[in-house]
Amino acid sequence: MAEDALPRTRVALVTGSLAEPRLTQIAGEVADETLDPVVVSVGVKVAALMTAEIVERRLKIPEGTDRVLMPGRFRGDLDRLERFFNVPFARGPDEMADLPDYFGQSKRAADLSRQDVLIFAEIVDAVRLDVPGILAKAKHLVGEGADVIDLGCLPDSEFPHLEAAIGALKAEGIKVSVDSFDAAELSRATRAGADYLLSLNETNLSIAEEGSAVPVLVPATQGDVSSLARAIDICIAKGQAFYADPILDPIHYGFTASLLRYAEIRRRYPDIPILMGIGNVTELTDADTTGINAVLMGIISELRLNAVLAVQVSPHCRTAVREFDRARREFFAARAAGALPQGFGHGLMALRDRKPFATTPDEVARLAAEVKDRNFRIEVTEDGIHIYNRDGHHVAADPFALFPHLKVEEDGAHAFYLGVETARAEIAYLLGKRYAQDEPLKWGVAGETGGSADDAHRLTFKEAGSTLSGKQGKIEE
Repeated sequence: MAEDALPRTRVALVTGSLAEPRLTQIAGEVADETLDPVVVSVGVKVAALMTAEIVERRLKIPEGTDRVLMPGRFRGDLDRLERFFNVPFARGPDEMADLPDYFGQSKRAADLSRQDVLIFAEIVDAVRLDVPGILAKAKHLVGEGADVIDLGCLPDSEFPHLEAAIGALKAEGIKVSVDSFDAAELSRATRAGADYLLSLNETNLSIAEEGSAVPVLVPATQGDVSSLARAIDICIAKGQAFYADPILDPIHYGFTASLLRYAEIRRRYPDIPILMGIGNVTELTDADTTGINAVLMGIISELRLNAVLAVQVSPHCRTAVREFDRARREFFAARAAGALPQGFGHGLMALRDRKPFATTPDEVARLAAEVKDRNFRIEVTEDGIHIYNRDGHHVAADPFALFPHLKVEEDGAHAFYLGVETARAEIAYLLGKRYAQDEPLKWGVAGETGGSADDAHRLTFKEAGSTLSGKQGKIEE
């Protein structure tokens, strides 16, 4: 070995007898000059079902092992095993097929805490809400990833509590913008302490002098780049902070031309801050917003735009802020790495997965032939939904075609459990998503229900216990 060569890291891959052949094949694929994976069978059929006590009794760690990797669904106490064997223990991915990605993470790990795009989230019905209602909605949007709460004003609708709303938000440490076509409302907003004003143009730019709010500049007439440029030049000459917004138009109503305006403003002014409002595209297009936001974020990333205004009015846009928060982080990481926006968390892949099938039909067939107990296993491969136990192996695209073979008509709880699982499996099969028995399908940030988009891809594990803990439908032997 050359003097400057690094020693190979020996990783013991713990498995059961049923998965050993497949894991041995994968271990050979991931082995390289830095990684020496060694498959260790503990003599049970399914290693994921072991307890820490069983591992302590049965596991024989190869000499020179640097760390031990347990199956992703192993629920035993890793700290206890580390103390017992005096070797670091970790959980691997849930599916063996993901081991190559698991071992590659150290080479392309992305810090998704970084981003450089400010998110304005608009409360479009702020006029109709009382102050507590505005505050509650604002806190939700901040939890979704918003940096600034935009209070939307409506034509011919009075906003008597505008100042109170601004004050309440500021008291909570929330930055505020006010969006209005009424000069009087914009004047009230900046005097009340708003941080930003949407939207000023060259005809009413003097309002910015009435307070400290930063104006967001727009063309005086739709699509007039020259008008916007004049407003920008006025602010630059005065030393006035600002954002410029050429206005993104809906598809079939000037969408492409509006993109060109953003490119033109960036060409003319390489260093000014620019905002893009995305609602005209997300709200007015019948398409899932995860994909739309990804493409718009790609444009923003290439043009180095600095802020986005998002709205969540239409029900199909209800996670737009959360999605854009994820998009700005993934795209920042990809751009920093000089890479395509692939492999940085997959937070925007809601409907499909790049690797939908963890096993092949032949692999499932071999595994099914070895099963000797009554517990049903469910898997999805390219040819359909597989369900098998010692009494048979059945494949279908429709769960209703499977039910007559299962013989659980007299066991309501078990039938309910299998109905839920095969329904999940059918959805995964139809869409091309990864299915894992007893695990919910993953929908990226679009399906995250926590208070922060940053939580969407944190690794979590089920509580230790049987598959149907409290469900009563699992047949155990």
